[in-house]
Amino acid sequence: MSKIAIVTDSTAALPASAINGYSIFVIPLQLIWGDTIYRDGVDIKPEEFYAKLERSEIVPTTSQPSPAAFHELYSRLLQEGHEILSIHISSKLSGTVDSALQAKDMLPGAPIEVVDSEATSMAMGFQVLHVARAIRNGASLKEAKEIAENAKQKAGVYFVVSTLEYLHRGGRIGGAAAFLGTVLNLKPVLALQNGRVEAVERVRTMSKAMNRMLDLVEHDLAKANPFELCVVHCNAPDVAGILRERVSDRFGISAAERILFTDVSPVIGTHAGPGTVGLSYFKGSV
Repeated sequence: MSKIAIVTDSTAALPASAINGYSIFVIPLQLIWGDTIYRDGVDIKPEEFYAKLERSEIVPTTSQPSPAAFHELYSRLLQEGHEILSIHISSKLSGTVDSALQAKDMLPGAPIEVVDSEATSMAMGFQVLHVARAIRNGASLKEAKEIAENAKQKAGVYFVVSTLEYLHRGGRIGGAAAFLGTVLNLKPVLALQNGRVEAVERVRTMSKAMNRMLDLVEHDLAKANPFELCVVHCNAPDVAGILRERVSDRFGISAAERILFTDVSPVIGTHAGPGTVGLSYFKGSV
C-alpha cells in the first residue's frame, strides 16, 4: 500500500509537538524585506521577525512558494513512494494553491491532490491534523481528500487586531474594511469566513473582545463533542495567556492538556500585525 504524505504550508504554524508521528511536510511562504528574502519560519522565526519589524523603516511584503519549490518537494516525495495530499492557505488570501496546482500539472498522472483549506493558521492546522489522523487509520488518497474537503466546515477562527493598518496595507482586509476608521479604543472582532477576512463586530476593550470571541466560539461549537481549541497570537503572549485561561474556565478543560498555544508565522504576522490574538477551533478530533 502506498504511503500518503500531507504537504501544507508555513502559515499553519503547526506546533512541532502536534505533528510528531505524522508524514506532514511544510513548504514555507516567503517574506520579502528590502533585498532579502526569508523563508517563513525557516530563515526567520516569530521572535526575530517582530524585533526586526519594530526597528525597521522598510515594510515587508509576502509571497507564495514558487511552483518550482512545490515541484521539487512533490518530486522527492513521489520518488520515496508517497502519494500526496496538499492542503494550503485560502486562495483568497494567497496564491499558494495556484502554485501547488501548477506544480501538479508539471507531474501529469502523479497521485497528487490539492485542497484549498479556505483558512490559515490553526484553522487550517486543525484540518491538516484531522486528515493526518484519518490517513494513519487507513484512509486512501481519495478518502483523505474527501475528509479534507469536509473538514473545512468544521474549522474556524475569530481574532482581534490592535489595528487594521496591517490587513489594509497588505490587501487582505476583505469585509473588515467596514471597520476602517474605527476609533482607537474600539477593538474589531474579525473572522475567517469562506476563505476571507470578515468583520464581526466592534467591542470597546480587548478584555471584552476576548469574551466576545469566547461567546462566538461557544456558539459555533454547540453540540460539538469532541472539539479542539488553539489560542494564537502575534507577539502578544501575555494577552494570549489571559485568553487561554478564560478558554479553560469557559469550557471547563485543562489549559495545559487541551488548549494548544502558538504564535502565528511571520507571514501571517505581516498581515495581522503585532498584538493580534485569536481563537481557532475544530469540531472533531485531531
